[in-house]
Amino acid sequence: MTTRRTALRGIAAGAAAALAGPAVLAQDNTAITVLVGAASSMDATARLIADQLRASLGRPAVVMSKLGAGQRLALGECRRAAPDGRTLVFATSGPFSVYPYIYNKLDYDPVADFTPIAGISYFDVAIATGPMTGAADLKSLMEWQRGKKDAVFASAPGNGSLSHFVGLSTSLATKVPMTHVAYKDSGVGIIDLAAGRLPMLITGLQPLIEMHKAGKIRILAVSGDVRSPLVPEVPTLKEAGVDVVSSTYTGVFGPPKMPADLVKRLHDAIAPMLTNAAMKEKLAQLAMTPWPANGQQLAALLADERKRFEQLVQASGYKKEDA
Repeated sequence: MTTRRTALRGIAAGAAAALAGPAVLAQDNTAITVLVGAASSMDATARLIADQLRASLGRPAVVMSKLGAGQRLALGECRRAAPDGRTLVFATSGPFSVYPYIYNKLDYDPVADFTPIAGISYFDVAIATGPMTGAADLKSLMEWQRGKKDAVFASAPGNGSLSHFVGLSTSLATKVPMTHVAYKDSGVGIIDLAAGRLPMLITGLQPLIEMHKAGKIRILAVSGDVRSPLVPEVPTLKEAGVDVVSSTYTGVFGPPKMPADLVKRLHDAIAPMLTNAAMKEKLAQLAMTPWPANGQQLAALLADERKRFEQLVQASGYKKEDA
């Protein structure tokens, strides 16, 4: 027969289980792993996030690079992890807002399989040209492209990236048909651009800056709604006469079904880095602009982006590929 004392023990055990997630975060000294599926500025930013978690929570935090499949390897490892705060992923918005419309049969649900925790930053891509065209501005580049039967633009990191869709949007806005050439690595694309083997490359701003300042290539426009302080002489696409504005957002996500109080604690641990002057300067050097957001705001942004990219993909005639 169950006694009152036995029942109370059962209730206490159930309460302890319910609080296991926050308790793990507060008391467990095992490392928090921040997965990242992209290199360069994304990897560097993930390390800033790990630094912030160490400082805020007083426990180890490490970055694990899982490169490949357009960040899907890192996302898959996070999706399969326990929702206890030990495993997080730092990712761009693309896998959540673009991939559902460009790939067949994704192996994850962009909404149900992840818990948005914190917005971190946004960054722009840039359109650049080289000696093949000699164009001094975007208008003259597009006129050069208009005169070619085999006009092309290249993007890195290739199919389904913001760079790719900025190129498609520019083609639609200027009514200049161009064939897309995908580069997985921006470094290779920049080498080909500077060597005169490519007329036009669209990729993240930061990798282009050194060659631009050396006069080897020319950055003609950035995709955001304001000019970049890193290249203030370069106009936005809108200033250059092309009605396109688009940025990539980044955020920290956890596995599905994380407890709300655990999510809040992680968000509150990460958020100070986006107002810290030294951290903001480090982000600026990576061509990242801080974008403070909680989990609900991050989820709302991704929902809006899904609507926008669904329309863009349909308008572009893009055909879905196998994931």
